[in-house]
Amino acid sequence: MNILIENAATREFLTSKGLWTKLSSQGASFASTRAAHTTAKREPIGKFNIVGNFGGTEQFFNLDCGSGQGV
Repeated sequence: MNILIENAATREFLTSKGLWTKLSSQGASFASTRAAHTTAKREPIGKFNIVGNFGGTEQFFNLDCGSGQGV
């Protein structure tokens, strides 16, 4: 399972280089929801979702949500 950070407003995923992408396969995968949540809280975004995805599928499920540091 991949654990990703999704920008709730744009539906883009955070990459390992700190950029945003529409492709979930290019998103940074985190070891745990806690690690993803900690990283997302530091990002200059508003609301975010921590989502899970099983590789090769386009099915996502919400694991957590919150707000970053804002734009």
